Amino acid sequence: MEVINTIGRRKTAVARVYLKPGSGQMTINKRDSKDYFTTGILQYVINQPFEITGNEGKYDVKVNLDGGGIKGQAEALRLAISRALVEINAEWRPALKSKGLMRRDPRMVERKKPGQKKARKKFQFSKR
Repeated sequence: MEVINTIGRRKTAVARVYLKPGSGQMTINKRDSKDYFTTGILQYVINQPFEITGNEGKYDVKVNLDGGGIKGQAEALRLAISRALVEINAEWRPALKSKGLMRRDPRMVERKKPGQKKARKKFQFSKR
């Protein structure tokens, strides 16, 4: 099996994943995943697809992460890993889909409009 390449997005974060069989090593932007995502919650989020499909330690993952914040990057990475695992074995799709990992979260920051302070906030109105 050759290297599987997938992409995941969340807000403005983009995760490009290269998955191949190996010892379970995960490299994110040429750093170890535990150095990149220091909190336990984010480490749990990025390992969710492997736990659900029962593939902990079976695949090496090389990741290029760009844009967004740390949580958006973790969720983008989770989507990209889920897509890569489904590409390997389509039977894992229902398990991942039932947990909501195959869905791209469409929520984005609303743009600022001209003549307003922010996206929804207006300048103070003076009656007199």
